[in-house]
Amino acid sequence: MFSKLKEKLKNWTKNLSKKAETEEIVETPKKSKKEIREKKRSEKKQKKAEKKKTLEKEVEELEEISKEIPEPETEKKETIEELIEPPKKFNIGTQSYEPDLEKIEEIGKDIKEKPVSEQVQDSSAKDDERKQKKSFFRKITSKISKVKFSENDFEEYAEDLEMLLIENNVALEVAEKIIEKLREKLVGQEFLKKELEGLVEETLKDTIYEILVEPFDLIEKIKTFKKKNLENKPYKILFCGINGTGKTTTIAKFAHLLKKNNLSCVLAAGDTFRAASIEQLKKHGDKLNVKVISHEYGSDPASVGFDAIKYAEKNKIDVVLIDTAGRMHTEKNLMAQIEKVAKVTNPETKIFVGESITGNDIVEQVKVFNDSVKIDGIILSKADIDEKGGTALSVGYTTGKPILYLGTGQRYQDFEKFDRNKFVEKLGLDEN
Repeated sequence: MFSKLKEKLKNWTKNLSKKAETEEIVETPKKSKKEIREKKRSEKKQKKAEKKKTLEKEVEELEEISKEIPEPETEKKETIEELIEPPKKFNIGTQSYEPDLEKIEEIGKDIKEKPVSEQVQDSSAKDDERKQKKSFFRKITSKISKVKFSENDFEEYAEDLEMLLIENNVALEVAEKIIEKLREKLVGQEFLKKELEGLVEETLKDTIYEILVEPFDLIEKIKTFKKKNLENKPYKILFCGINGTGKTTTIAKFAHLLKKNNLSCVLAAGDTFRAASIEQLKKHGDKLNVKVISHEYGSDPASVGFDAIKYAEKNKIDVVLIDTAGRMHTEKNLMAQIEKVAKVTNPETKIFVGESITGNDIVEQVKVFNDSVKIDGIILSKADIDEKGGTALSVGYTTGKPILYLGTGQRYQDFEKFDRNKFVEKLGLDEN
């Protein structure tokens, strides 16, 4: 589905890596890159040799000094002179040993008169210098293996990415959110070149996971309700959506799923507006051996739902599935009618049914229905002919509600629970 998007990301990351490599070497019109590199290597070798020679000379001097300096006895001694046992000679006149001033003077010429604390500081300074040089070297090598995203680099490709998302039926506001998320996580950051392409893909997948709410298990929810329900009240589900989305067929598919899970149900033919809608639902009921409660066309759909609930209570039926008339989100009177149905029946779960192939149009539809009846979940029909996948992202982001099921064909069993992991795989982002 998103194969074009993945290819775009691949080209993007390759170009960024190439750009980083070219920026590592300063080009001049007079000399080639090879000549510049050779010159730098030669200069480094020369500096290294000079430094080595200087260090060797310093080591020799320190060794000579250390021969004359014993280990310090206490930290209070401040100078090298205090650490040295002064030479003495025997004075015949006084019949005692006295400091030999001549020898002390000779030693003083060879020993630098500097406090021990200063000598330690000099040594520390040299260590710091070596660390700085090592750190500088690491910075240079890191540039070779890393690449940094700049705002300009990102903007160069952001527009193309946004267009590819929109072409895959992702609503504009959702595409903008994905681009913004990528910007926040990538711009100004340094990454290993070899990990760059995978990183961008992972960032995109993380964003998709954030948009798609993890679906709850509706079957388990019904079973839990049944266990806790001491009065044996039925679990009520209201289905809504615009005309032609396959809502009635979706209800029949869910009824089939309930029977597979040993849950009984009754259907409420609440679409009293569309011609042949009641007959269509009854036909499904006959095939599934499920009772359908209906009134005449033009009657109040809320009363149909109410009667179905009473029937379920009387006959200890587990679930009531309430069909409603398809209506455009711009039809205010019909939207007010569905609000009344929701108020009278008070369903535990309200589901919006939309088409996977609708694209950007579904955003406004689901917004209006969510504002009217506060939907709890979404079922997308015709997912088997959707080659793009952007609709799921659009409705998920717009409502913040989970996609519960996907209709994947005309048969009752062509109905599967929505799985975020499978969805991402289907987009092509996990392909090697």
